[in-house]
Amino acid sequence: MNKSLSLRKRIGLELFRRMRKNSVRLHELNMLFWECTLRCNLSCRHCGSDCRASAGQPDMPVGDFMNVIDQITPHVQPNRTMIVFTGGEALLRNDIEACGRELYRRGFPWGLVSNGLALTRRRLDSLLAAGLHSITVSLDGFEDAHNWLRRHPQSYAGALNAVRMLAGEKRIVWDAVTCVNRKNIGELSAFKEFLIDTGVKRWRIFTIFPVGRAAELPELQLSDKDFTATLDFIRATRREGRIRLSYGCEGFLGNYETEVRDAFYRCHAGVSIASVLADGAISACPSIRANFHQGTIYQDRFMDVWNERFQPFRNRDWARKGICADCRLFRYCEGNGMHLHDDQGNLLFCHYRRILPTGAAPDA
Repeated sequence: MNKSLSLRKRIGLELFRRMRKNSVRLHELNMLFWECTLRCNLSCRHCGSDCRASAGQPDMPVGDFMNVIDQITPHVQPNRTMIVFTGGEALLRNDIEACGRELYRRGFPWGLVSNGLALTRRRLDSLLAAGLHSITVSLDGFEDAHNWLRRHPQSYAGALNAVRMLAGEKRIVWDAVTCVNRKNIGELSAFKEFLIDTGVKRWRIFTIFPVGRAAELPELQLSDKDFTATLDFIRATRREGRIRLSYGCEGFLGNYETEVRDAFYRCHAGVSIASVLADGAISACPSIRANFHQGTIYQDRFMDVWNERFQPFRNRDWARKGICADCRLFRYCEGNGMHLHDDQGNLLFCHYRRILPTGAAPDA
């Protein structure tokens, strides 16, 4: 695979770039994450969350979050604005259903991200009765690889039980997500067959970025060769059509664009995605560092912040520095995902530069 972009990809990227400019101008909010707790029942090796060991930040009362929902309701189309509970582990809260019912009553679809350990049959039925629309469950390979990553001897059994329950549900949109690392990359083909046999229809793959605990463990980081092989695996699986597989949203991928996920890369953070964090901070993707927070729900009106701030997310000229300074593809990538910048705004790494070329130098 030559690393230089094909003419067809460049034309597509130019058209997509124009669409992004328009979406930035409109900045229509269509996804809101709520970091509803920092408590977690696992201690994953790769956790990039701001969840500190004791999760000393108390859970935000549901009423405080619903005040935000009531502020945004007149300014959005509720049925086109997805609310996602994240954490920590969202299912450690026993009032998720109460909040979900209030969202459902207001017309908002809602979902959650879970490690699956606390998702019993009784809890799933309770969530469905409260209007649960979607759920993502982490399943990171077979038992040894999954339990190694999640650092809990029952984590694989819990996640697999959750996936098997969801496989029998027709009322909900769900997917499994896998963090690929050196421990599980050799099992991807066998794991794909296992997921298909288990009834998984939608599967997402992420590679682990060096933030939080993940920065200290080389076993979590793929070599450039393995990273490229992972993209090749995703592309081949998509062509098979037996399971709907895509690569995670972060990172511009050159000629792999539209071949390992459904659309060209762009970072939606602060453009169509926002978050309310556990301490009330208003941000975009919950993985983005605290110095990019734009306000707090306890001092600011959410829609004022959304409409009047978020400039670092919508105008990315500040990111044209370091390895991005002279890159001819910056016009498409805009400095990669916001969550991949450190406290000084420097890019941690570039996905595109990690892709092995076949006889061509990077376009930079």
